[in-house]
Amino acid sequence: MRTRATTMLAAVLLLALTACSSSEDDGTDAAPTSARSAPAEDSEPTTSGTPAETPADAAELERAVRAYTAAYFADKPDTTYGMLSARCKERITPAAMAALTERAVGDYGQQDVKRFQVDQLSGDMARVSYGVGLPKFDQKQQPWVREGGAWKYDAC
Repeated sequence: MRTRATTMLAAVLLLALTACSSSEDDGTDAAPTSARSAPAEDSEPTTSGTPAETPADAAELERAVRAYTAAYFADKPDTTYGMLSARCKERITPAAMAALTERAVGDYGQQDVKRFQVDQLSGDMARVSYGVGLPKFDQKQQPWVREGGAWKYDAC
């Protein structure tokens, strides 16, 4: 019974974590970008009535997204759980995160971010779009929040 409940919870959480992903699966992926390349003109962060954020803010956000994604697809649940916002930690248990990361690496192997774009960056809130080369995991406008000086996954 407990295994069944854990499996069901993991399935629900996987659905929640991928809810922002594209429903289109045309088999095409965006061209990979270099982790060190400068963002294109049209991918500069946008702001909402606040002073423009610094390039360092966007770079810090990108590092967090890449680290979270790498840990997620490397079955490192403690790392990924530690990168959840306080709000998400109220909804996702460490055990559920462990089930999610175990399944992700088991089903898809290690993945890393192939393309990344900051859609919006305003103060301690941001939205990003990125992909790992698998359309199922393409994220669009995914929310992130800065808590305690660190960017945290907030798409729960």
